[in-house]
Amino acid sequence: MRDCGPLRDGRPLGLAGVALFLMAAGAGARPRPGLPGDHPRSNVVLVACDSLDGRLTFLPGNQTVDLPSINFMKRHGTVFLNAYTNSPICCPSRAAMWSGLFTHITESWNNFKGLDPDYVTWMDLMEKHGYHTQKFGKLDFVSGHHSVSNRVEAWTRDVKFLLRQEGRPMVKLTGHRKQVRVMEKDWQNTDKAVNWIKEEAVNFTQPFVLYLGLNLPHPYPSPYAGENFGSSTFLTSPYWLEKVNYEAIKIPKWSSLSEMHPVDYYSSYTKNCTGEFTKEEVRNIRAFYYAMCAETDAMLGEIISALRDTGLLGKTIVIFTADHGELAMEHRQFYKMSMYEGSSHVPLLVMGPDLREQQQIPNVVSLVDIYPTMLDIARIPVPQNLSGYSLIPLLREKPESEASPRGPRPSWVLSEFHGCNVNSSVYMLRTGKWKYITYSDGSSVLPQLFDLAADPDELTNLALKFPVTVHSLDKILRSIVNYPKVSSSVHEYNKQQFISWKQSLGQNYSNVIANLRWHQDWLKDQKKYENAIDSWLDCPEKPSAWGQAS
Repeated sequence: MRDCGPLRDGRPLGLAGVALFLMAAGAGARPRPGLPGDHPRSNVVLVACDSLDGRLTFLPGNQTVDLPSINFMKRHGTVFLNAYTNSPICCPSRAAMWSGLFTHITESWNNFKGLDPDYVTWMDLMEKHGYHTQKFGKLDFVSGHHSVSNRVEAWTRDVKFLLRQEGRPMVKLTGHRKQVRVMEKDWQNTDKAVNWIKEEAVNFTQPFVLYLGLNLPHPYPSPYAGENFGSSTFLTSPYWLEKVNYEAIKIPKWSSLSEMHPVDYYSSYTKNCTGEFTKEEVRNIRAFYYAMCAETDAMLGEIISALRDTGLLGKTIVIFTADHGELAMEHRQFYKMSMYEGSSHVPLLVMGPDLREQQQIPNVVSLVDIYPTMLDIARIPVPQNLSGYSLIPLLREKPESEASPRGPRPSWVLSEFHGCNVNSSVYMLRTGKWKYITYSDGSSVLPQLFDLAADPDELTNLALKFPVTVHSLDKILRSIVNYPKVSSSVHEYNKQQFISWKQSLGQNYSNVIANLRWHQDWLKDQKKYENAIDSWLDCPEKPSAWGQAS
């Protein structure tokens, strides 16, 4: 059984204990001494965007849109072909990236619950060991953020009602054919990062680490959709739309509503995607999304150009990734919150000194690997109880025996999801050609098994056809995490959080809950939905996805 975190007297530490363990591991250790002929420690720049489908960085799908900065990194560095999020939603995914720990260890169950504000991140440790540090833009790994709707929808996912929680996905064209800056806030943060490189970093005598967090290509808010709007608008300008090859856009195949997996149906319904969509609508949504990816790519290009112009590019390791992907109407869904490739597969490109150029790495990796990689770059001893493994041995093609004192990198990655728009905890094990997805307690909901080599679009569930394979993969998964127990813990957490929230509102409860993002459906039969919540609160049943009931 793989170690899931630091131990005290043989028992797993809580989240606070894990943070103290990592602080002690970093604070008490000095950087590894360099050997004769070793280079100085490299600078590091991490650009992390939001919602970029990792397949765009290497599959023929990238012919749909011009991504010159990503292509530059591919020519001069390494692209990971099988990189995954550890939880396909913003805050839990970023909590994994900044902590190096799986979601069930940090207990970052939804967008409202992330890391504690004083959690010791890899950037904190790098600063303690002599690095200049700076961060701009979106972080989103600390508890307490996102809308009331977002957290209430997550807490009530076990309630037996079906309500649309998002506006219908749509597109919007803005500006003119020369308008480059559409997502102005992202451009402002990019400008800050560029100026910091040119005005400050260029003068440093010690190495630096710079983080830039971008909101693109996350969809934009849809004001008509209620409290805090939701974000179902794919928005761009003609300038970026002209970068998209409409003829190359693939229209995804959909199962009929009656044939959908019950959890997929719940997700599609709550995302307002079960209505009729023309092929033109779907093509436009995908085209506008690709255009938003092109704008994201341009911001990455500004960072690379600043490093080149200051002479720092040859001394700096540049990493580009995302918190998760975007379905863009695959499997009759937009957004993320799914283990399908469009949602869970993230970009991961790395270039820098002493790293091979034009390298493609097929090993499965995930965002928890960022933490040990950063420490490895900084020559800081890596704590042995992280969930992730350093990417440096893969990047430098070290033999497995030299890669880590913990032994070889596992041949699998884990992703899990416990938040809104999905009425069950979900667990994904990705290994070899297989993707295994299981739900809740492992028995109450049909699992899914996909052969990604033969079925990259994940249209054929092989779980019933290959029960021996399902059993084998489930055994591996249970050796990593006791997922029925985790699902039960999340179920209880959701109830307790909702009860506390409800009590805090007092007599205002009925009015507040009726006017969240689901207000258009809720107000059709307000008493019915309040009664459904009351029944859920009174019922001690175990968590399970409950199908397509309305």
